[in-house]
Amino acid sequence: MLHTLAVLVENNPGVLTRVSGLFARRAYNIYSLTVCQTENPSLSLMTIVVEGDSQVIEQVTKQLHKLVVVHKVTNLSDEPVVDRELALIRVKVRSETRLEVLQTVDIFRGRVVDMGRSNLTIELTGDEEKINAFTKAMRAYGIQELVRTGKIAVARSDS
Repeated sequence: MLHTLAVLVENNPGVLTRVSGLFARRAYNIYSLTVCQTENPSLSLMTIVVEGDSQVIEQVTKQLHKLVVVHKVTNLSDEPVVDRELALIRVKVRSETRLEVLQTVDIFRGRVVDMGRSNLTIELTGDEEKINAFTKAMRAYGIQELVRTGKIAVARSDS
């Protein structure tokens, strides 16, 4: 099972290496990892998606807490969250397929961010399922390049 951890860390050089090294030393695979400075410039938030059962996640959380650079670890899998990924996808187009591709982009609420004679680069944000569904739809036209971020997530606001 995949778990999403939000890890609040010091915004210093080498912190990413220390945190990812912890996972590597214990042979835990990181499925996705994103890092960004928070509203406080001295802190960064790491969103780490890792596979494992509840015991593995509990052990990882305990090990993360032992690192001096870690301020807080939250298992977002235990609460309602808003999560998103970003994908940039360059798709082959011909004059006879361009309109179909553009209509599909519109259906998925994507955005064309670059246009060439024989390709389009599309920006798409959404959850993992949406990105996967769009990618599957674009394979019929020919994907020339695909890059995507890992998951970013925040706990939902209490109403």
